Amino acid sequence: MSSLDDINERRAKEAARIRLALNKQRGIARSNIKGGEGVVAFVKEELCIGCDQCDIVCDDDAIEMYKVPLRNPLMKVESNQNAKIIRDYCTGCRLCVLACPTDAINMIDRC
Repeated sequence: MSSLDDINERRAKEAARIRLALNKQRGIARSNIKGGEGVVAFVKEELCIGCDQCDIVCDDDAIEMYKVPLRNPLMKVESNQNAKIIRDYCTGCRLCVLACPTDAINMIDRC
């Protein structure tokens, strides 16, 4: 039978292996995000949680937070906020995409 120390050691090694694999996948996904003058950020409103992270990292003032009604009537909060991209100011730098914890922001072609 395995001792508690052996189990904890194997658990720590497995957690490190999983963390390494997930970080590698995130790096590949982030490198595939297109950016530049030909693209603009787009927010999927249904995924936006109003955390303000995108607005914090945007150096171009291309993100505006606006109030929306809260979807969950059980919570006692009067309003929530969502992000909105101001297309004219967006430079396609992708910082907001990388900062969004819910993957609510994507880069789309600027038409």
